[in-house]
Amino acid sequence: MSETLARLNEVFQDVFEDEELSVQAETSAKDIDDWDSLMHVNLILAVESAFDVRFTSTEVAGLKDAGELLALIEKKQA
Repeated sequence: MSETLARLNEVFQDVFEDEELSVQAETSAKDIDDWDSLMHVNLILAVESAFDVRFTSTEVAGLKDAGELLALIEKKQA
């Protein structure tokens, strides 16, 4: 597991208050029961804070799964 994915897992666990949650590149909102629109906003804000990045609304709207979020984080940090 990459360092970025490990940190992303920690953010997901914190936001969804589930230490057993394990996020993979394929993980999407349909895989996590509590992942609704409000939790999505909370997740994006937490990710921005944890990784010191900022996303545009267009970037966020285009995300389909955790893998795309991971790629976007790594692109912003490059």
